[in-house]
Amino acid sequence: MAHSTRRDFLKTAAGVSLAAGLGGSALADTGKRTATDWVTLGRSNVKVTRLAFGTGSKSGAVQRELGQDGFTRLVRYAYDRGIRFFETAEGYHGMPEMLATALKGLPRDSYRLMTKYSTPPYGPPPAEKIDLYRRQLNSEYIDILLLHCLRPPTWRQDYMPLQDAMSEAKDKKIILSHGASVHGLPALRTFPGNQWLDIAMIRMNHTGIHMDTEQLRDTNDIGSVDEVVKHTKAVHQQGMGVISMKLVGEGSYTDFADRDRAMKFAMNLGCVDCVTLGFKNTAEIDEAIDRMARVMA
Repeated sequence: MAHSTRRDFLKTAAGVSLAAGLGGSALADTGKRTATDWVTLGRSNVKVTRLAFGTGSKSGAVQRELGQDGFTRLVRYAYDRGIRFFETAEGYHGMPEMLATALKGLPRDSYRLMTKYSTPPYGPPPAEKIDLYRRQLNSEYIDILLLHCLRPPTWRQDYMPLQDAMSEAKDKKIILSHGASVHGLPALRTFPGNQWLDIAMIRMNHTGIHMDTEQLRDTNDIGSVDEVVKHTKAVHQQGMGVISMKLVGEGSYTDFADRDRAMKFAMNLGCVDCVTLGFKNTAEIDEAIDRMARVMA
């Protein structure tokens, strides 16, 4: 595990450099929002690039199929283009380790890491699993740890030991922020007013494909865009950082114009701080960076 970074990170977390070495473009200098701007995720005070590199396309199958060498080249390309936020999950088999290999040798304080704790939980106690995640990612600390794929409206009570363990890890600076990703309206309706959640990861697109429904499982039903947006605005106003996922409907938007509409919808709501997309080639990275700059102009 790398031991060079947590103290160094905490010294610099209050003000992230936007010099060329960090890849971001300075909003104060250009007056424009771009994919590689560094943004603060609400009250968490964690700074990430507006566009995140996701490793969970089809639960990571798309990225795994690239092989380690191909995946490393893709991650390094994204990093060189200025994407400095990388996200993975316990449920994306093998991807945390592949991501650690891809990032090996890069300054730890130049990028951010997010991973997700599967729910319902299984395996060893939470503290042991959090240490396992750090070993998998070869990092002394994790910037963001989420409860993954919340469905029941009773999650707050059901997963209290996980929340307690994550709070303790945050106190120890093992993780810097915690929150949850949500799959379904029953769980999402409990997010407004929740004081434990620093960050909410919410499915968002303009037509409701692979978005939240009344079901406690994923279906092909069209989600309720209006209700999801209502709750997302509420939690953002309360200070939660909001990360959008399923922006292209898990690959459903194959038309260029539809992908434009999806990005424009999410990034102009005023309540989405960051969006994560999974990539399988460099052209998709270039397209996403260009699209984000264009729709937010």
